[in-house]
Amino acid sequence: MADLMHWSRWGNPAHRTELPESAWKLLELAFGPPRETPAVPFESLTLPPSALPPEALSAFHEVLGDGNVLLDDAARVQHTRGKSTPDLLKIRGGDVTDAPDAVLRPGSHSDVTKVLEICAEHRVAVVPFGGGTSVVGGLAARRNGLSGVVTLDMARLDRLVSLDKLAGVATLEAGLLGPHAEELLAAEGFTLGHFPQSFEYASIGGFAATRSSGQASSGYGRFDAMVVGLKVATPIGTLVLGSAPSNAAGPDLRQLVLGSEGAFGVITEVTVRIHPVPDVRIYETWRFGSFTAGRDAMRKLTQDGLRPTVIRLSDEAETAINLAKPSEVGSSSTGGCLMVTGYEGTEERVARLRAAVTAELTVLGGEALGAEDGQQWADGRFHGPYLRDVLLDRGVLVETLETATFWSNVDALYSSVKSAIESSLSDQGTPAIVLCHISHVYETGASLYFTVAARQLDNPLAQWEKAKQAASDAMIASGATITHHHAIGRDHKPWLAQEIGPVGVDILRAVKGRVDPAGILNPGVLIP
Repeated sequence: MADLMHWSRWGNPAHRTELPESAWKLLELAFGPPRETPAVPFESLTLPPSALPPEALSAFHEVLGDGNVLLDDAARVQHTRGKSTPDLLKIRGGDVTDAPDAVLRPGSHSDVTKVLEICAEHRVAVVPFGGGTSVVGGLAARRNGLSGVVTLDMARLDRLVSLDKLAGVATLEAGLLGPHAEELLAAEGFTLGHFPQSFEYASIGGFAATRSSGQASSGYGRFDAMVVGLKVATPIGTLVLGSAPSNAAGPDLRQLVLGSEGAFGVITEVTVRIHPVPDVRIYETWRFGSFTAGRDAMRKLTQDGLRPTVIRLSDEAETAINLAKPSEVGSSSTGGCLMVTGYEGTEERVARLRAAVTAELTVLGGEALGAEDGQQWADGRFHGPYLRDVLLDRGVLVETLETATFWSNVDALYSSVKSAIESSLSDQGTPAIVLCHISHVYETGASLYFTVAARQLDNPLAQWEKAKQAASDAMIASGATITHHHAIGRDHKPWLAQEIGPVGVDILRAVKGRVDPAGILNPGVLIP
């Protein structure tokens, strides 16, 4: 069970990250004195008995071997739900009602297809599990009408299957976690270049199943844009996609699988574009007078074809709290908005692009702050989820949400969503701190990523549900998407139906009904 995250926290608790004392003082001013809100001890958890039909359980043992059919409490708890704040609040409070009946560990594509055959025969729900990082309720299957639920832990599918250096593509098994995939590729002189905040625990299959977007997306692209081929196990057979770099052979069925979250099949292999390991990595920061000025600079750079590998912009609130040096938090020196730019590649390419970006950002009103803070951001870019645990432990509700829209609508969307969150939480007697940054940009628009903190009420789940609904309603009313890179899961389904309309919903339902006639593939996820 290597590489699994802690059952009630993010990642490895040994890597716990603390907020500086100055930040705690600001939070105390906003929310009052901290109070201890720890998770219940593991020993107090009471799991429901496994409900698997004996015939199905026997068949799983025959296909996978006894050591790969796990029924113990530790395995079942560690595979309960994902890592959204609602997921964590439930399990921290002792709610393990969504625990799977068993955890299955297939070792090949053939194993997966055989497991699906057994599950279809005995009407057992199947939840594909990579690293367990879902933040949209994507790992808690609905049991209605089914005889049980199994988690399909893909960890044993962890090989680099093939690598074509001439074409610059590699085929990776779906269970590879981000760091292991990078190690295997680096040994051949390549990188995938996909580094979302979940990188340390998320899997290749999960990246594809959720249309993930990494922090270096400006340079390397979104994960779905990297995918050139897929191998998928479904209850009605195997689907193999991607025979050429591009084609006109009808609709691109890869796009049907990407973002499908296991509802249409289990991804077992992903063929992706890869890049030479960069000779140079440089990250630096800039200050702009306002979020609007920084946003306009990002748009101008992108539309002029000047795309640093990394480019992200924090609004005034996030700059003051997250990006300032501890000694500066709350001081006047933290005014304005901080932008991070990063460059990866050969020395010549990095120097050329960096010079061009520097010249343009200077003309656009940016103040260069150098590489120290940029490197500090790069060194700590996977630490954010650990801070959430620290805050939850001390009575602070914290969660994130994200969306995307066209450049002409960014201001209206930003104001609408922020106002909706603030109003919802203030109406509940818990005024919030709402932070925002832009971390993914396109010629036509950008994503907005919000972080929300408020004092926890006695029922923080209901508290957040009201705020999430208000924010999601605001996104759809503003003409934006319900999610840019976190997928749909169960949490976003009501708004997906509004985003794609009744014809879109009918198409999804038709595909689901044909490819999964028994309804066993991650039921309750994605399909409105």
